[in-house]
Amino acid sequence: MTEVARPALEGNVAVRDGRRMSFAEYGSPRGPALVWMHGTPGARRQIPLEARALAEQEGLRIIGIDRPGIGSSTPFLYPDVLDWTEDLALVLDALAVDEARIIGLSGGGPYALAAGAALPERIAGVGVLGGVAPTAGVDAADGGPIQLAVRLAPVLDLARVPLGVGLTQAIRVVRPLAGPALDLYAAFQPAGDKNLLSRPEFKAMFLDDLLNGSRFQTLAPLNDLVLFTRPWGFDLADVAVPVRWWHGDADHIVPFRHGRHVVDRLPDAVLTVIDGESHLGGLGIAEEVVTTLMDLQPTR
Repeated sequence: MTEVARPALEGNVAVRDGRRMSFAEYGSPRGPALVWMHGTPGARRQIPLEARALAEQEGLRIIGIDRPGIGSSTPFLYPDVLDWTEDLALVLDALAVDEARIIGLSGGGPYALAAGAALPERIAGVGVLGGVAPTAGVDAADGGPIQLAVRLAPVLDLARVPLGVGLTQAIRVVRPLAGPALDLYAAFQPAGDKNLLSRPEFKAMFLDDLLNGSRFQTLAPLNDLVLFTRPWGFDLADVAVPVRWWHGDADHIVPFRHGRHVVDRLPDAVLTVIDGESHLGGLGIAEEVVTTLMDLQPTR
């Protein structure tokens, strides 16, 4: 299996209410910063090796952040997605980052958009890869698999902690079989995701991220699902920075029409269609995504 190098730096930052948030850094410690928000599920190392190599080559600083309840980040359920940006600001302060771009994959998309709404003075641009669309409020998009979480929202809200414990225990049991389990998952995915997960470097990255991030807890994906069924705490019209959105036209998890719906409601957004790709397609063009984000100029 492809060997995955450890991050240049990993650690924890103190945030509000005595909690901590864990992070991993790649590339140059003093380069222009790019925050990478993982998917649902995922953790701080869910960053393509292609993006890491580009960071080394171009002197960029990529920072992956664990959401509460994964990795070493203290479990916590935000009242809404917007509230997490107060913790993000504290992480950026601790890491001496005055300005950053931010990318969100899938479930990380709402968090990236929230940063663009709450911190326009620090976030120069937002990138989204197959991001989840709102399910409530004026920006809600209908249909799609996320509606299952909407229907189960009361159960998820009540049972998320025991479900998270059970999920963590299950991952520990199957840990020795993680590679074959990922292969089995890939076998049932559409062609785009299947091809991506068959590439040794992507398989190695996903396994490293999954096994490292879930060693102690796996509550974050359930917290995400609860928050995605609520109003996000901001409207898409509030995102005051440029947004670049990539979406596979064969996405089976977040429908392509959801991506178009969100982009149409954002003040400054461009949608790039990834032809023939499914949900993870944006990870396969990481160099294009990172380069595009770093070239964005803030509108302030």
